[in-house]
Amino acid sequence: MELKKELKILLWITVVFVFAFFMPIESVRFNTAVTATFDLVKWYAREHVILCLLPAFFIAGVISVFVSQGSVIKYFGANAKKWLAYTVAAGSGTLLAVCSCTILPLFSSIHKRGAGLGPAIAFLYSGPAINILAIILTARILGFEMGVARVIGAVSFSIIIGLMMSLIYRKEEKIKREDQMNVIPEPEKRPMWQTMTHFFTLVIILVFANWGSPSADDTSSAWYYIFTYKWYITGFFSLVLAWSLIKILKIKWQWVLAAAVVTVVSVLLSNALIDSDKLRPLVPMIVGITALSVITLLDKEDDENREWTLSTWGFAKQIIPLLGIGVVIAGFLLGSTHDGQSIPGVVPNEWIAKLVGGNSVFSNFFASIVGAFMYFATLTEVPILQGLLSSGMGKGPALALLLAGPSLSLPNMLVIRGIIGNQKTAVYVSLVVVMATISGLIYGAIFQH
Repeated sequence: MELKKELKILLWITVVFVFAFFMPIESVRFNTAVTATFDLVKWYAREHVILCLLPAFFIAGVISVFVSQGSVIKYFGANAKKWLAYTVAAGSGTLLAVCSCTILPLFSSIHKRGAGLGPAIAFLYSGPAINILAIILTARILGFEMGVARVIGAVSFSIIIGLMMSLIYRKEEKIKREDQMNVIPEPEKRPMWQTMTHFFTLVIILVFANWGSPSADDTSSAWYYIFTYKWYITGFFSLVLAWSLIKILKIKWQWVLAAAVVTVVSVLLSNALIDSDKLRPLVPMIVGITALSVITLLDKEDDENREWTLSTWGFAKQIIPLLGIGVVIAGFLLGSTHDGQSIPGVVPNEWIAKLVGGNSVFSNFFASIVGAFMYFATLTEVPILQGLLSSGMGKGPALALLLAGPSLSLPNMLVIRGIIGNQKTAVYVSLVVVMATISGLIYGAIFQH
């Protein structure tokens, strides 16, 4: 056993040495891929972690601590009525404007609380896929029929994939059903409407804080006006959150007031000292999250308030390192594409564009694979596809990428693997890729010309 351990260490040292010895630093492609990696990591840290992931961790903490196990089992459990469980799971995407990474702490939370595998997987897929904002943008930029096809595909995928996962692992689900039949639900600590008010307040803050900018020629739509006033809307619901902390969680109003004052001061200071429109909101978000963490951790009246933040930290510890590794690998292999710029990775973009032309089985399958491994932040898949379509990508592969891409990514897979294991993750990813390929073939055959 000791020898095996030492040989493993020797193998890793050898691998690192060989990589360092033969590192192709003279290659332009290698250096460009390194630049793309750091660019994607920097962009992800600035654009995604603070405004998106951190609020998502707190939302997951609400599910883990404040939503009783009985409630999760009632709506998502193995014994829940299928039509109810899958309707709630599939419909969640219309409420959560999140990407494949932000959905992970929420998925992990409901899975730990006893959700059946099928409904949990339907929720995991639908969260990023049935993003109402992304679907509207798809219809406006890529065409009405593409928007409709995305809606139909995403809703049906979430339900079908969930049902298939439940069928494949029916023995495990049977054991879970039997176990949950013996679970005696604990009485709710507070009325469900109060917990849901607190939960949806955090969800609304997450949605509007990440509301994407409209197209350059859009200056009059509802989307434009919401984007223009999104921070006022976010600020209003932050006040609703303060009310919730006092009235629902029973935290001392003096503490909540102090946290609110500190956050408002940070808003004023960031407006005065930071020139960048993109960086300016990050300061009050960090200050607000820090203040929220402090007042909940110090609360001695209700252990659940402290447990909320500790649970949030638990999700962050579990997920952030794996996401970081995934973003680095995805950036190096597939490059960095955001804000109108594209830096290729080791795999050149023009290779991808050539391989996804027409409507063959291979082009649809390849588009599904690329979509599954590439990281798409919320709404970025549409302009990326617009560029690929102009470079010769077929409409079928475009839909295949749309159905596989937003719900999966390499960082996403690494985290899912830690939650449900290697085999279930492989089966889930395979189902998404195969169904996206078939959908692309059918759509391409109808609308290619």
